[in-house]
Formats: sequence, C-alpha cells, structure tokens
Amino acid sequence: MKKVTGIGGVFFKAKDPQKLNEWYKTHLGFDTNDYGATFSWKEEDSSKSGSTQWSAFAEDTKYFEPSTKDFMINYRVADIEALVVELEKEGVTILDKIEEFDYGKFIHILDVEGNKIELWEPKG
Repeated sequence: MKKVTGIGGVFFKAKDPQKLNEWYKTHLGFDTNDYGATFSWKEEDSSKSGSTQWSAFAEDTKYFEPSTKDFMINYRVADIEALVVELEKEGVTILDKIEEFDYGKFIHILDVEGNKIELWEPKG
C-alpha cells in the first residue's frame, strides 16, 4: 500500500504571520493571502494536479499541540482510512478522528519524537 504521496503543506509559527506573508510576497514573489501561499504542480506521469500549502501561524497557536515544536508538516496520502487502520495496528499515536471537508479528509498523528503530523487525503 502506498502511504504518503507527497507534502501537502509546511506550517510554522511566526511572531507576525501577516508581516511575514508580506515579506515573502515582496522579496520572494510568493502569491500570499491570509492562509499563506499555495504552490500548484502536476503529479508525476499524470495529468492530475496538486498543491502544497505554505502557512505561517501565530506563535501562540494551539493547532500544533500536543507537540511543542514550532512546525507541523502535512503529508498527502492516497487512502487515509486504510492508512489509519494500519497505523493503529503499529501502535502509532492517533490524536483525533478523520474529519472530512470540501477539500479532503484529515487526521493528526504523532511521530516517535512527538512531532504532530497532519495527514491529508485530497478530494478527487
């Protein structure tokens, strides 16, 4: 079973996310909005497109908890339900239940060092 298919996002804490977004827009040409920047691409050997999200969060965000790290990686996955069953069997810490939104399904886990990881199965 193919597990991770790519990086869906890079999320990190910042003292002033809006100011940081503006800096990246001005100096590096990021097309930023309130959520950061989205980088679009085509899947290898396919006509399917995908995206990777780059987002600065307020430094006091609780979204990365229980991890104490200043970052969180979002990984794209092919079949989140099957993967969660496998991870549970392997004793991986699952932090919540699968949630579904217009843009896909999500769940959060912890790695062996306590880093919070977001798994995302995009729609379509």
